[in-house]
Amino acid sequence: MFNWLSLVTGLFYIVLGIVVIVYKFFFTILEPAVAYALGVVLIIYGIFRIYRAISRIKKSRNEE
Repeated sequence: MFNWLSLVTGLFYIVLGIVVIVYKFFFTILEPAVAYALGVVLIIYGIFRIYRAISRIKKSRNEE
């Protein structure tokens, strides 16, 4: 269950990163450079969460 929740959380971070880049807003109005940097960091973290969840799902299926 935790692995599937990590997948959803990873997708949420990716969407949040895209929203920050497009609207340049994250609890306050951001400068464009800060918005791009924060958006990219959020997207990379989302990809990392998804990768880690997929690897754990594959590992748990191999152990069964």
